[in-house]
Amino acid sequence: MKIHLDTIGCRLNQAEIEQMARQFRAEGHTLVSQAAEADLVVVNTCAVTSEAAADSRQKIRQAARAGAGEIIVTGCWSSLQPQQAAELPRVRRVIPNERKDHLVAEVLGLPAEHFDLEPLAREALPGLRQRTRAFIKVQDGCDNACTFCITTVARGAGRSRPIAEVLADVRAALTGGTQEVVLTGVHLGSWGQDFGQSLSVLVRAILNEMDIPRLRLSSLEPWDLNEDFFSLWENPRLLPHLHLPLQSGSASVLKRMLRKTTPASFRQLVQAARAAIPAVAITTDVIAGFPGETEEEFRETLDFVREIGFAGGHVFTYSSRPGTPAARMKNHVSGEVKRTRSAQLRTLFAELSETYRKQFVGDTLSVLWETTSELDEWGWQMEGLTGNYIRVSAHAPSPRWNVVDRVKITALSPDGLRGEIVAS
Repeated sequence: MKIHLDTIGCRLNQAEIEQMARQFRAEGHTLVSQAAEADLVVVNTCAVTSEAAADSRQKIRQAARAGAGEIIVTGCWSSLQPQQAAELPRVRRVIPNERKDHLVAEVLGLPAEHFDLEPLAREALPGLRQRTRAFIKVQDGCDNACTFCITTVARGAGRSRPIAEVLADVRAALTGGTQEVVLTGVHLGSWGQDFGQSLSVLVRAILNEMDIPRLRLSSLEPWDLNEDFFSLWENPRLLPHLHLPLQSGSASVLKRMLRKTTPASFRQLVQAARAAIPAVAITTDVIAGFPGETEEEFRETLDFVREIGFAGGHVFTYSSRPGTPAARMKNHVSGEVKRTRSAQLRTLFAELSETYRKQFVGDTLSVLWETTSELDEWGWQMEGLTGNYIRVSAHAPSPRWNVVDRVKITALSPDGLRGEIVAS
């Protein structure tokens, strides 16, 4: 059977479809890059914003229009709206998040424990999902109660995967030739708390037990970390990039969000990280136009983002999600004001990103090449990521997908850096 896998949203969704890909391949099925070629399409949906939910529905409809044989829908949006998902064209089955880990077994009529026996080496997914990095799911669900978040409803309570399972997945990724592993979870920093361990234990186990070239951590809530955590970066294989969601730089807005942090504690954490990790990239998420956000509170956020000097950030225009406490709050901000504030934040983040990237012009950095495209007169155009998550482009005489090269940085580009590969 020919199978096409697609996803919307977070890195955790990406990790999940990579796992599905391994399992389908283990049973002899072929992965294809286009829905039009597929007998079966699996769409892993997202509901973090209303736009993500709309994109999820669009993906399903596009697969149906392309002529996909059958469509299986899973993920956060379809878990929250199973009837709507089931009514979309060619949808054969809706599998909720709580059964997602056993989706392949369920679709193929196999016992749930069928794939617990022996891992299959990872291969990059065909088409747009052909990434060099392997996303490994180590945790799911969340016990936080952030008032804006629908993910806690869609994903359920926090739960960690046993360390042996994670190590097996990392080992399979390395066997498949991956150069970089990214650990992901809804609430990654809580890994191990349900059985008396901490994320530090898992990270050390991976670094100590495996010859892994590059290990990256995805988003970490700031209240899960302390200064001792940053000692992990004494190992240079742990990449110098921290994504710490802020959401607001205003203490009063953070309180309404029920975020377990304050501007003062966030500032202290960033200072500790920068003291321990040279040239660390610290990126973040910020929500514009949370219910009740005043001009003064928004100004506090702008000032705090500027003060911290993030290397970059994602800006989310507040999206009311039915079923969350924030949706029931008073004084919702108008759409026009939310859009204006989002634009101001994006402009600021673009300036801060350029300032951070400028410091590396003239330096030589390690880059993992993730995409290649042929150029007639120059050979091949390469694009990839540095350890501190800067996108770099360079030319090469031959394609070097999934290769780590030393690159002399020569200039800024609109959203990254340009450089020249240094001969080894």
